[in-house]
Amino acid sequence: MIFEKNPEKVTKILQSSVVGIAGCGGLGSNAAAALTRAGIGTLILADFDSVEPSNLNRQYFFQSDTGKRKTDALAAHLKAIHPEIKLNLFPDELTPDNVPAVFKNADLLIEAFDKSENKLWLIETWCSAFPDKPLISGNGVAGYGRTEVLKIRRNGNLILCGDGKSDTTMGLCAARVAIVANMQANEAIEILINRDRRIK
Repeated sequence: MIFEKNPEKVTKILQSSVVGIAGCGGLGSNAAAALTRAGIGTLILADFDSVEPSNLNRQYFFQSDTGKRKTDALAAHLKAIHPEIKLNLFPDELTPDNVPAVFKNADLLIEAFDKSENKLWLIETWCSAFPDKPLISGNGVAGYGRTEVLKIRRNGNLILCGDGKSDTTMGLCAARVAIVANMQANEAIEILINRDRRIK
């Protein structure tokens, strides 16, 4: 069984959980893969974009995905990992108006946008619509190296992963992006395991 190496009793909890992912690029696609391998039962994937060759240096896509919608391409890869995962795809642009409806069934949200202004309105919208549900944001993933400055910052239900400083002018490298994406996924797993449905 794919999940036989999971910590004891964790699989049942994760299989009943729903995680929303806003953006299926470097952060979102890699976080989705990690969550699928961990045993999350349902993912809500939202992204209006298509796969471009320049995405392939850091995103969970392949040459054969070029030109495909990111949600469709990512869904195929996640199903190849775990055929029984449930995937709800939203291949349109997220806005402050549709975020509550798209992610209403999510237990928590992983924010994986590229632009800081989009991150801001998404965080504000989520916290207003779902004040009791966690949001895990990727913030400062650019460049390479400097692993020691990547941190988790928690403020209530808002969790920030990254260095909090670097921007895309430093370039984007697979290793650093994936580290932060996996930090986000790991935070999500910990939150889900430790919420009301405690491990008995």
